[in-house]
Amino acid sequence: MRDDAMMQEVCVNEDRPPEFVEALAKGLTILESFDATHNEMTLSEVARRADLTPAAARRSLITLVALGYVGQVGKRFHLTPKVMGLGSAFYFAAGIDQAFQPDLRAMVERFGDASSVATLQGHEVLYVAHYSQQRARRASAVVGARYPAHATSLGRVLLAGLADEQLDAYFASVEPVALTSRTVTNREDLRRIVYKVREQGFATTVDELDYGVTALAVPIRGARGQTVAALNSSGYSGQVTPAILVADRLQELRAAASRLGQNIARNPVLESTLSS
Repeated sequence: MRDDAMMQEVCVNEDRPPEFVEALAKGLTILESFDATHNEMTLSEVARRADLTPAAARRSLITLVALGYVGQVGKRFHLTPKVMGLGSAFYFAAGIDQAFQPDLRAMVERFGDASSVATLQGHEVLYVAHYSQQRARRASAVVGARYPAHATSLGRVLLAGLADEQLDAYFASVEPVALTSRTVTNREDLRRIVYKVREQGFATTVDELDYGVTALAVPIRGARGQTVAALNSSGYSGQVTPAILVADRLQELRAAASRLGQNIARNPVLESTLSS
């Protein structure tokens, strides 16, 4: 089982209501098992990724194929465009565009480059809003993209916002991978970095997610002061440095995060969505 799925399952098992529908959970787990490196899989691969028996995976796949969310070519399964409708339904129902895009656009219009909002999902950050003027080939930060939290400025801010016991659980279960030669993967080093982010209220990374990406991130706080999301501004390594980002953009980034936090506080549904 993937580490992020394992963490999520622990939470589900502790609070699982009597009406919990196991079959629905299995189907959603299968949809989540597909990603950029597993864009098509056999039945056995799906079962292994979703931590299901082959029989259970087969029943769920047959249902998803019949509903049009999964396609099949020979013995291999893949997602269909219909899945995008689930994401767009969330995007518009939660009011993501109205809440986040004005500030992201203003940030990019002022500084260029790119700006994103993300939440923490298990061991990964999930991009829920993004705006960019960048055109070069690099790790894509499109809405819905997921990346390991340890390798991103957004992820380190979100980790810093966790309670101590949650952070301990993260470090006890995560297996940090190197995405570039500069990615920090030692748990103790990462823990020290996260503690420093807590103290200073922002995080920076250089070439850890992808070569050419230097980023600065700050927390977005909800109505009770808790971190519900993170906001970043990124540029090309070589053109900007962490020191330049902090000097030129930190004040505006914090102001934008404050406005976004106020927007979230006025929208309980949006806050609940981001905290899920």
